[in-house]
Amino acid sequence: MTDRAWFDAAKGDIPQWAASMPKDADGTTIDWDWVRSLDLAHGVGTIPESTPQSIHDALKADYATRERLESIIAQCNSAFMTDFDRFIGSYRLPRALAYANRRLNDNINTLLHLGEQQHLWAVSRERRGRATIAVLKPYSGSRPSNDDQGMLDLSGEAGGTSAGNTAAENSDVKFPTTVALDDVQDRTAAILDARAERRKAQRFQKRAGDAAMARANLSGATSPGGAALPGGAAASGNATGHHPKPDWRDAYLPGRDVDAVMGIDIETTGIDPARDYIIDVGFEFMNMASPRPAGEPETYAYEQGYYAAGDAYGQSRLAFGVPPENAALGNALIAKLTGIDVRGRSSEAGYRLFDEWPQAQAGLLARLTQQPYVAHNATFEHNWFMLNVAGYAESYRAGRITIIDTLPMSRQWDPGAVPTNEHPYGDNTLDAYAKRQGALDSAHNERHLGLEDSHIMLVAMKHHLAALKAQGKGPWGSTGRAGVGGKSCGRKR
Repeated sequence: MTDRAWFDAAKGDIPQWAASMPKDADGTTIDWDWVRSLDLAHGVGTIPESTPQSIHDALKADYATRERLESIIAQCNSAFMTDFDRFIGSYRLPRALAYANRRLNDNINTLLHLGEQQHLWAVSRERRGRATIAVLKPYSGSRPSNDDQGMLDLSGEAGGTSAGNTAAENSDVKFPTTVALDDVQDRTAAILDARAERRKAQRFQKRAGDAAMARANLSGATSPGGAALPGGAAASGNATGHHPKPDWRDAYLPGRDVDAVMGIDIETTGIDPARDYIIDVGFEFMNMASPRPAGEPETYAYEQGYYAAGDAYGQSRLAFGVPPENAALGNALIAKLTGIDVRGRSSEAGYRLFDEWPQAQAGLLARLTQQPYVAHNATFEHNWFMLNVAGYAESYRAGRITIIDTLPMSRQWDPGAVPTNEHPYGDNTLDAYAKRQGALDSAHNERHLGLEDSHIMLVAMKHHLAALKAQGKGPWGSTGRAGVGGKSCGRKR
């Protein structure tokens, strides 16, 4: 399908989802007729008149819509992966909802900024529980500092606002300085915290039920005195005597036969794949055991001149854009971290948006399925691909995608990853792991660009695996696995 016809096809899947997923992530019954009524392709946000009450009402409405959308999106992964009868054939509906939600989030941020310019409120970005949210406070007479947002020119003329004056201050129009704020506060943190508490209670109930069942059938019996059964946490310990406990991430550890892999890293405008955009993708290939393929170019010029391609081959760097509304707001935090200024990445400047580029998605999916892919904290990339890459969720569910994560390699198999007060589980950032494994000089830091970070990750992984093999540890230890290893949905171990 071309253009945005896939949104109609996505809505056509609603009966499948409605039959399998009657409630959202917060236990609320989903109004699928409401979902069907949304114009996912052209926007679900509210465009107000430039009056204080209109801006307030539009923000309130957009927050309510975002909460409903995101509670549905949050439940889709579980519903799709546990649809063992394969009644739900496609993941395109969640992708369409996420597409609309990103533009809605841009609209919310535009309204927040417009309210600041008209002195209706001051916005501060504050960490609350599991999320960083926009907190609205009464306007105090001075424009607040906001490191996460740029300046949006609403004067209608380029350069119409100076660094020290808002559009409202440059205008002859005077606006009231007070509107109600209690009903336009971001509830994201409270929603996520409540959701996490419900999951915690469900896990507790399941563990209690499992323990009761074990006591009833004696399957949990131990030797007198409650001696630990074999294969406990100590089995995965490292050379320092620090014994990390088994972790869910261990499913992503490589096996002893791993060889050709693709390393990948993405840079985004934020951490939420249902709100933010992919702006940079870098990947390259490396063989962990066999020789580098003959005929591949011998050199590659990375941004960091001191990086050498070495065993890497097939390098690729892809740049993507953001909608004009997102570019207009700017993103100082991402610009500082990555050097990518989204103000120059507008689709109007010729940059294609990843979630609007089917060919780019198809090309990436083809690479992700042809061999295991490796990422550091791979669940991050996985979650973004689920909501951005057409066909990824379906391929993953079918077992055609294998994921290897260097984060648990660092956590479980790296003697340098010792717990400290600052890092209770050890310092397992890519920067720290790459330096300990000789892939990054101590005088330099992780670049936070997709290709460069993919490169140091693969170099570190290859060095680490070689050392583990020589020591008979990691995949070659008593608890190591044969085969490629990694996480592949539905694959028996």
